[in-house]
Amino acid sequence: MIALIEALVPVLAPVFAAAGVGYVWARSRHPFDLGFVTRLVTYVGSPCLVFSALTKFHVPAGEILGQAGLAFLAVFACGLVGGLALRLSGHAVRPFLPTVMLPNAGNLGLPIAYFAFGDEGLALALPFSAAMTMLQFTVGVSCASGHSKWTELLKTPTIYAILLAIGFAAADIEAPRWLANATELLGGVTLPLMLIALGVSLASLRVANLGLSLWLAGLRLALGLAAGIGVVWLFDIPHQTASVLILQSAMPPAVFNYLFAARYGGPVQEVAGAVVVGTLVSIATLPVLLAVLMG
Repeated sequence: MIALIEALVPVLAPVFAAAGVGYVWARSRHPFDLGFVTRLVTYVGSPCLVFSALTKFHVPAGEILGQAGLAFLAVFACGLVGGLALRLSGHAVRPFLPTVMLPNAGNLGLPIAYFAFGDEGLALALPFSAAMTMLQFTVGVSCASGHSKWTELLKTPTIYAILLAIGFAAADIEAPRWLANATELLGGVTLPLMLIALGVSLASLRVANLGLSLWLAGLRLALGLAAGIGVVWLFDIPHQTASVLILQSAMPPAVFNYLFAARYGGPVQEVAGAVVVGTLVSIATLPVLLAVLMG
């Protein structure tokens, strides 16, 4: 037990500390432009982090595409079963589907994968997170707005960062030193900003309907875990890759679900409650999950 605690504390302590800074900062009523930080991470930090990590650690093009493909498979399975569960329970499918389908693979999943599995874990987690970014700005926006928003994909810089990294990997050439240094510097702000922004978001969100919030959050966590395990079971995936895939898939609802619900007039309070409850439940369940995955 002592050995397990010693292994988990270095993983979870930095995550909770950074998110705690954001939470205390917001509760202390200090200014924090969440919209600006979200845009900065989405359009600058994340693309730079993706390109820097994938090229720095020489992730093969096939592995990048394979990880992204497995991510899509796991999440679409969540969407299929989650949509059916929403319909059978009498809840509206469209506004709640992103909440049960799309995990917080960025703000929470990336830092945990990094601290749990090191640089290799981060490189393995980035294609999953990038796939979620694609789905957030396509499926997520379309469900929240009620209109097809697939053109938003063309406005997502992370896609171009992945394609550029795949190009370098496929050609088996090093990224220019200036580009590698610039993207490493800018990408370095991403993980701490993500966690601080998560803490700020949690401080500002409120749980209006605890029963529905628990149900939505529980559905997201259960489906994500089951889908991750199912994909690993179906395919011959190495242990480290499998662990990162299951971890990312089992994350709570993404904060973007709340942001898009607020932007497009969706069920803001219910989605916010699911994000808060899901994240709090994850605080209790993550040590158990990590103990199994790191074992």
